[in-house]
Amino acid sequence: MSTPDPADAVLRVGDIGFDEPRTLLARFGLALVAVADGEAIPGSFWGDTEAGIIGTTVYARADTPVHSLLHEACHLIVLPEEKRALVHTDATDSIEEEDATCYLQIVLAGHLPSVGSLRLMEDMDRWGSTYRLGSTQAWFEHDAPEARAFLEARHLPTA
Repeated sequence: MSTPDPADAVLRVGDIGFDEPRTLLARFGLALVAVADGEAIPGSFWGDTEAGIIGTTVYARADTPVHSLLHEACHLIVLPEEKRALVHTDATDSIEEEDATCYLQIVLAGHLPSVGSLRLMEDMDRWGSTYRLGSTQAWFEHDAPEARAFLEARHLPTA
């Protein structure tokens, strides 16, 4: 008998629907496009079920993890608007932007009534995210002042 993969228990876009995240992303000038089941997700860096980004559009399927959709969207949100239009699949190679993206995705999950920040952090851990302090929540609460400062300097949400 095989042990279930914890990643299989993450919240998927199909669990919450596209409306909540679409409304949230629109606040930041982003569009969310639903991709049909079984179709390749345009702009997906990792492939499979992972969300994709091209310009100011985020692509996801019903089986896309919510944390992936938010992560890719936040890559676009942390970029200056003039750089967003140039993005195709890979948004950054900056550790500073990556950390800010991770922080912001947790914050924005708190703005989705069907998700919440705590659930998103649990899903990030289930998926395999790793941090020095051992968990996403410990990183978010105790080891991310640079990410928070990055967002504050750009007038992006930190709560």
